[in-house]
Amino acid sequence: LSSELAAKGVIFTDLETAVKEHSELVQKYLFQAIKFDEDKLTALNAALWNGGVFVYVPKNVEVELPLQAILYNDKAEATFAPHILIVAEANSRVTYVDSTVTVKDAVSAPFTHPALVEVFVKQGAQVRFGSVHSLGESGVDLSLRRAVVENDGRIEWIIGDLNDGNTVSDTKSVLVGNGSSSDTKIISVGQGKQQMSLTTQAVHFGKSSDSNMITRAVMRESASAIINGITKIEHGATKANGVQAEKVLMLSPKARGDANPILLIDEDDVTAGHAASVGQVNPEQVYYLMSRGIEKTVAERLIIHGFLAPVVSE
Repeated sequence: LSSELAAKGVIFTDLETAVKEHSELVQKYLFQAIKFDEDKLTALNAALWNGGVFVYVPKNVEVELPLQAILYNDKAEATFAPHILIVAEANSRVTYVDSTVTVKDAVSAPFTHPALVEVFVKQGAQVRFGSVHSLGESGVDLSLRRAVVENDGRIEWIIGDLNDGNTVSDTKSVLVGNGSSSDTKIISVGQGKQQMSLTTQAVHFGKSSDSNMITRAVMRESASAIINGITKIEHGATKANGVQAEKVLMLSPKARGDANPILLIDEDDVTAGHAASVGQVNPEQVYYLMSRGIEKTVAERLIIHGFLAPVVSE
């Protein structure tokens, strides 16, 4: 962390160090967005968490360059259960990006990655959270992310679930403040016999709150994906707007994709919409590209890139 940001009160360190050096601050927020006894996954992380990341941005402070963390596992027997905690005070700005990887030559035994992310976005603050997961084939990625957004705050999630093993991913924005907003973009690519469960959620409590969710997945060979998009608008969240879209592209007759758009609306004066599609590569598109001298595998790759482009560009 630059001395300039440190002088402004910005904290960027591993969570274990933060617990020792900033105990009162960490205690105020740790396991508040996600309760430690919420389910088996949260209890597992609460019991085992190690490492992780702590980011704190004081009021009215803008962090211009992204803060980057790399979380990696080079030993299957080691506990790999990070907990990431981000607090953005009123009218602050920060972008956090992490990469979660395994050293594939060193990790061949089965392992799990029970990870939790908690983000607190105070009044008028903006947080961009980017994360790409590339865990090895022997691993199971269990990642639960949650943001609590106050008045006029904004959270942006940009997630790449690109593991070689099985994945359970749940990314949720709780829009408690009036005028709060959330934008979520998620991509995933599955191959072999991978099984993916990808859930995005937005819960609206605040008036005039806004959420947008896009999930795009590509399934190859015998991979399967269940994609859930859940927009919940609570009673009293008048003028709220919730939009979601889930799309799955299957590249093999044995690949499977299920897209489940879910709208749970308890208020009348709102707007909400969803779109979902599951299908294979359009043979006419492949034929058109091949007629221009492009090989079939290259043509399919171009179509996949176009399919993922709206999210990849982020």
